[in-house]
Amino acid sequence: MRKILFGVIITLVILFSFKYCGDKQEDRMVLHESSELIQEQIKNVGKLVVTEGHFSEVFNYKNSKDIFGDYFTSEKKALVVVNADVTIAYDLSKIEFKVDEANKTLTILSMPKEEIKISPDLEYYDIQSDFFNPFEAKDYNDIKNIVKASLDKKLEASDLKANAKNRLISELSKFYILTNSLGWTLKYNENPVYTIDALQGLKL
Repeated sequence: MRKILFGVIITLVILFSFKYCGDKQEDRMVLHESSELIQEQIKNVGKLVVTEGHFSEVFNYKNSKDIFGDYFTSEKKALVVVNADVTIAYDLSKIEFKVDEANKTLTILSMPKEEIKISPDLEYYDIQSDFFNPFEAKDYNDIKNIVKASLDKKLEASDLKANAKNRLISELSKFYILTNSLGWTLKYNENPVYTIDALQGLKL
């Protein structure tokens, strides 16, 4: 009788051991699949054009040149109409991140810098010059540089960059929803993100 009881106990221990190992193996498989899914989702995101803008401006370009000292001045000028399209984008495939399977944590280490593209279209009107001070390639380059500097200032003074950051945060919220649905924790650097609203306070 004692041998039968001992055999039953051994059998139950073996069965429970197999079940425990099987459950642990299944948990590891689910954890690994979750990790792969998170990494795949991040790698699949491409370039995100978050903001587009348009600027229009009119420039009066003038250049004077003294001839024979101060006795004669030759002036050239032009009216320049500028229409520029501006886009701000983020290449999200360049996100640096770390996946910690043991603690079920996705940590975004750094975000790529925004990519600003300004495409100006310049139209020249009423170009006036003379033999002593003709329009040259240098004048067109100077005008382009002046236009670029002016557009850079307009961009900084506008709300395009702020809008771009808001769109970026909106995109990052998808990572929060994904990790949260899998029972993971999303971190930016070392700051845990427990709500979508918490993304607004991050310094990206």
